Amino acid sequence: MAESRKSRNYLVFFGLNPPVYLFRNNIFTAIQLASPHYIWTILIAGSITSIAAVQLPVNNSPVTDVTSNDITCNVSPGEATETVDVPAGSTLDFKLDNTIYHQGPATIYLGKAPSDAASWDGSGANWFKIVEWGATFNPFGLSDEGVPQWYISCTQINITGGGSASPSKVSIPGYVSPNDPGLTVDDPVPTTYIVPGPAVFSG
Repeated sequence: MAESRKSRNYLVFFGLNPPVYLFRNNIFTAIQLASPHYIWTILIAGSITSIAAVQLPVNNSPVTDVTSNDITCNVSPGEATETVDVPAGSTLDFKLDNTIYHQGPATIYLGKAPSDAASWDGSGANWFKIVEWGATFNPFGLSDEGVPQWYISCTQINITGGGSASPSKVSIPGYVSPNDPGLTVDDPVPTTYIVPGPAVFSG
């Protein structure tokens, strides 16, 4: 999480997709998830549990257009009224409002806000991936055919401390192509699978 030795605002982005076949000196956290329907509702940072730091979507319907601005923090997200201080290198947890079924890839990105996380719309090449999880696949050949779905939430954090690393950054939208092979999988149990988007920053 470290980028400099002063506090930074970030937007955290978290997302998950089900298997598909045939975070200003604040951090804006974005969470993405796909099928069934979910909303990421709670940020947990150490002893702090916050709903107010999450920019809650208006409903739990998925975003299906990876080129849309809605892929950043969902459709018309609500205003977060809190920014949570997070020491660099610490662990963040998130809770959602449903049990995860048919899990696809999940990712968490940090976006460094140009000024203040609460007023930033997430645009520009300011995002880097900090963690990812692969998909789970159906060994019986059953499939969830159709358009990939994203379930996304963003939360505001302020990272304190840290070093001077400078990870490569991407734009959201722009970080994933509609033709990314990780969005549609022909083999119900592939031997290899690459999560869409850039590599995880290892600094």
